[in-house]
Amino acid sequence: MTRTLKQRENRAGLALISPTLIITLVVVVVPLLWAIMLAFQDVRLINIRRVGVFGHYTLENFAYVISEPGFWSSLVNTLIYTVAGTALSIVIGLVAALALRDRFKGRTLVRASILIPYVAPVVAAAFLWETMLNPDYGIVNSWLGTHIAFLTQAKGTFLGVEVPVALLTVIAFEAWRYFPFAFLFILARLQALPGELEEAAVVDGATPTQRFRHVIMPQLWRVVALLSVLRFVFTFTKFDDVYLLTGGEAGTGVVSVRVYDFLTARNDIGASAAQAIVLALVLVVFLALYLRFFSGGEREQG
Repeated sequence: MTRTLKQRENRAGLALISPTLIITLVVVVVPLLWAIMLAFQDVRLINIRRVGVFGHYTLENFAYVISEPGFWSSLVNTLIYTVAGTALSIVIGLVAALALRDRFKGRTLVRASILIPYVAPVVAAAFLWETMLNPDYGIVNSWLGTHIAFLTQAKGTFLGVEVPVALLTVIAFEAWRYFPFAFLFILARLQALPGELEEAAVVDGATPTQRFRHVIMPQLWRVVALLSVLRFVFTFTKFDDVYLLTGGEAGTGVVSVRVYDFLTARNDIGASAAQAIVLALVLVVFLALYLRFFSGGEREQG
C-alpha cells in the first residue's frame, strides 16, 4: 500500500523527535512518576526495596510534612527569598543593560566581565562570599568598619520588617549571581528596538526618564515577564546557593533544604518526596496564573 506524502512526513517527523521523546521520558517523566508514587507511601531507606507500584497508598506523608514544625516558616522564607531575589536580579540586569547598550571603548570586555558571576562555579562563588563576609577577617566588615556576622542569627530591618541578616545575605547573593541572566535577555531586546522611536522622542523634547517610561519599558515588559517566571521557578527550587552559604540555618531554611534534610538526616524518603510535590504544586499555581494573565494577552494581540 502506497503511503501518502503526508504520512511519510509524519513518520519522518516522529523518527526525528523520537530520541528527544525517549530522553525526556527516561530523565523527566519516569523519575517524576516514581517520586509521586513514593510521596503516597510510607517509604524509608530500610524498606525502599519492598516498595512497588501496588503498595499501600496514603496521605499521611503530606499531613506529616505540613504539620511538622518549621514547614510554614520555610515556605514563607522560600517566597521571600524567591520574590526578592528575582526582583533584584531583574532590576540590576535592567540597569546594567541600559548602561552598556551604547558604544564605548572597552564595551565588549565590560559586557564579558558582567557574566563572571553567572558562569563561575557556585562552590567557588559561595566560598568567596563566605570569606568576604567573615566577621573576623572579611573584607566587607573591614571596609564598613563594623563586626557584622552576616551569615549567623543576627537580625536586621528591611522595609520596616525585622528579618534575619543571613536571609538578606542569601538574597543579595542570588541577585548578584543571576543578574547576568536578566542582563543577556534585556540587552538582546534593547538592541532590537528601532532607533527611530527614541530619536522621535528626543525631537519631541522627552527627558531620559520619559523616554525610559514611555518608549523603552513598553517594549521590554514581555521580556521582563518571561524573566520573572523563569527566575521565579529557578529560584523557588534553588538548593545549592542557600545550602553552601548557611546550610539552611540562621533563618534561611527554605523548602528545598527541608526536602534534602528529610532525605538525608531522617532517611524519610516518602516525606521528602511529599514535600517536593508540595513545592511543585506551588509552582504549578504560579505558572497557571502567569499563563492566565500573560499568554492570553499575547493571543489577543496576535
